[in-house]
Amino acid sequence: MDTLSILMLCLVTLILLGVPIYMSLIASTVLSLFFTGSVPLSLIHNSLFDGLNSFPLLAIPCFVVAGTLMEQGGVTGQIIEVVKLLVGRMHGGLGVTTILACTFFAAISGSGPGTVAAVGTLLIPSMLRNGYTPKYAAAVSSSGGTVGILIPPSNPLIIYGIMGNISITGLFTAGFVPGFIIATALMITAWIVARKQGFSGDASEAPFDLMVLLRTCGRNIFALLTPFIILGSIYSGVCTPVEASVVAVVWALFVGFVVNRKLNGPRLYTSLLEGVMICGVVLLIVGASTLFGKILTFEQAPLRLANAFLGFSQSKTVILLLILCLLLFLGMFLETLATLIILVPVLLPVVTHLGVDPIHFGIVLVVTNEIALLTPPLGVNLFVSSRIANLPVETVAMGVIPYLIALMICMLLITFVPAISTWLPHLLGYGM
Repeated sequence: MDTLSILMLCLVTLILLGVPIYMSLIASTVLSLFFTGSVPLSLIHNSLFDGLNSFPLLAIPCFVVAGTLMEQGGVTGQIIEVVKLLVGRMHGGLGVTTILACTFFAAISGSGPGTVAAVGTLLIPSMLRNGYTPKYAAAVSSSGGTVGILIPPSNPLIIYGIMGNISITGLFTAGFVPGFIIATALMITAWIVARKQGFSGDASEAPFDLMVLLRTCGRNIFALLTPFIILGSIYSGVCTPVEASVVAVVWALFVGFVVNRKLNGPRLYTSLLEGVMICGVVLLIVGASTLFGKILTFEQAPLRLANAFLGFSQSKTVILLLILCLLLFLGMFLETLATLIILVPVLLPVVTHLGVDPIHFGIVLVVTNEIALLTPPLGVNLFVSSRIANLPVETVAMGVIPYLIALMICMLLITFVPAISTWLPHLLGYGM
């Protein structure tokens, strides 16, 4: 049995036994090296350090902490207040509000489960008070949170950019149009489901009034400016993504302490603790994945997989469909970053050989992982919203089926119409 076979056998076995992803990656690599002796063991500690010694990685903890600071500082509630004025009275208005608020908050946090927690904590109780079923409330919150990993700034896109040596700014630019298409599809789905189940809008909301909307926007202007400041600093060329992540933290502190005056010592501690817990897990996986990826490269895994795919079919369409099926299957069992970290070194050479734009493939990877956030048994978003709504995960999983169908349609559209992802990056000079 060669090194690659031992490596993959150990990895699958450890994951099925419930061993944490980062330990599965490290242990399977060490065991394969021990049994084969084909690579010096000094590679282990060198690779673990090299994986974390990357300047762009600094953006992830800063964006995560900025998101937790804004949640604790009242920014999320202000965003929801404005969004409810726009769509709150329509059929399923609070469901549509949830999707729209998740889309807006995604431009701050870059995290799917984080977006569900921030928006769902406020809107799930509101939906229950207005006669929506817990199943609908939890399902729409879970689904809205999926946009959190695609709308820039996106933590998975940062990881993909680092691993594939691709412009992170270009990837962020590519995420806009697909992100808004998916958000629109989810809002339409929320409206259709609400209309079918007879859920009306929020009765407490007054009829739409432009002056009221403008006054509310003026009162919450600092919260509404947040994504424009973060993303504007990147696209204007003033800041790199890493520098923009620091700007996001500073802005979050300013709004929380000075403008809203909701941040204090205990809330600041909670924000930082939550950020550290999230980022610690991410960085452990990144370091372990660098070691794992080097072994895959040494064993020519990308070439062997490419030959296997090309031996099955020479059609780019068929191969892309096979890759989508593989990603959807693995997404049921692996967390988003783990899926990217394991598969990018293997799949990226295959798709570039077929002529697929690396930026487009990055968006496809993230969109498939959006679906994975809603598919059991892992389905991270399902667990977050089920806890907030106090429902069994199985009930929430049944509720998200219409949203999964919408996401599948969007996935196929984005995969086979590359211009959706690439026209804006190419326009700005970030394409191949």
